[in-house]
Amino acid sequence: MFKVFDRLQRQVSIAPLVSFRILFGLMMLAGTIRFWVNGWITSQYIAPKFYFTYIGFDWVRPLGDTGMHLLFGAIALSSFFLAVGFLYRLSASVFFMAFTYVELIDVTNYLNHYYFISLVAFMLIWLPAGRSWSVDTLIWPQLKRDSVPLWTIGIIRLQMGIVYFFAGIAKLNADWMLQAMPMKIWLPAKSHLPIVGELMYKEWIAYLFSWFGAVYDLSIAFLLINRRTRRLAYLFVLIFHTATAIFFPGIGMFPYVMMVGSTIFFSADEHRYILLKIKRLFGFHDDKRNRNTTYRFNNAVIPWMSAGLLLYFFLQIVVPLRYLLYPGRLFWYEEGYRFSWRVMLMEKSGNTFFRVVEPGTGKTYEVNNNAWLTPLQDKMMSTQPDMMLRYAHYLAKVYTARGIKNPEVYAEAYVTLNGERSKPYINTTVNLAVQPLSWQHYTWVLPYTKHEK
Repeated sequence: MFKVFDRLQRQVSIAPLVSFRILFGLMMLAGTIRFWVNGWITSQYIAPKFYFTYIGFDWVRPLGDTGMHLLFGAIALSSFFLAVGFLYRLSASVFFMAFTYVELIDVTNYLNHYYFISLVAFMLIWLPAGRSWSVDTLIWPQLKRDSVPLWTIGIIRLQMGIVYFFAGIAKLNADWMLQAMPMKIWLPAKSHLPIVGELMYKEWIAYLFSWFGAVYDLSIAFLLINRRTRRLAYLFVLIFHTATAIFFPGIGMFPYVMMVGSTIFFSADEHRYILLKIKRLFGFHDDKRNRNTTYRFNNAVIPWMSAGLLLYFFLQIVVPLRYLLYPGRLFWYEEGYRFSWRVMLMEKSGNTFFRVVEPGTGKTYEVNNNAWLTPLQDKMMSTQPDMMLRYAHYLAKVYTARGIKNPEVYAEAYVTLNGERSKPYINTTVNLAVQPLSWQHYTWVLPYTKHEK
């Protein structure tokens, strides 16, 4: 144990942290500009009338047109400052808080790589990634450091490894491995692609995609950490995520985030090469003063930092496994599904119809979802129980404000999973307005039954 601790404290080049900081910051800046240019700030955070907040984060609300654009401006500016290393720790903190705030506004917009970005940004706050190749060291040369403890790089590598490995574990299910689902559904839609298009209808191609994806996720972190296999492994990273971006453009920035994130496994020499390329591209100046200096954490904070890291990575293991506490099929109930690195594992769609009943008179009001939800919100809500319940509670408040005392809200939903026939999803006799929104199992969701072909 002590040998492991001593090894993690060993001083190594700061280059991997620095190039990771620069590449991460530049990618976040590009992603923010892309989000702004496409008008998604307005469509996702200004236009909706209702927002599906996370449990415990009801206080997180959109800030209006001006406020949201200013918030995204803060994300863009802090990501740029993060890249160039200006007021590094403040920039990392602002980016983390602003980005995470936006992420928490609406469950509808949840994506695995948004969660990953928040985690990385949080770690960067505490790491000395701004102590070299930064504006800060030009202004305050005494801050410059050449080496850092190995663990400051290792925790980012470990986080990357967790993402990959849990994504691989998630693929070890019967639908993915034995039925090649949902690849059998998705790939034929890409038959228009040149050269490979005609292969997209072949069943063996669907199995190849499925099995290769599982093997890739389970093994790639181990291949990247190994010096002998690293370059070949990164070639696989580029091929795999480029193919993902081409075949599934709806996945957004995820492939590019993983390509950039995986560079943390490179050696110090390889990162120095990256830094030299960045220097030539952007004209960064590598100040040679205060060479051969090491960064050391204050002895007083090391025990607290060690405890914090143990708790952090304990949660990174436990949170993806929390689905084991729930009964029933995970893809059906989706309890414990988010924050568990389950990327593109199922094809699920549904239709949900709500009605509000006035208890005293029995009068029924049919709800038009389009009056309250955007098309994306309606689509996501119609397959996820917690979002259905959140919407039902909202409808109860709306109709209470219209003068109906204790309105009852009922829903009728039909869901199809991985190409199966559509099935009833909710107990239509349960008043959702009085059901608690919690992390407990939702008993009003009908059990999953597989129709025989």
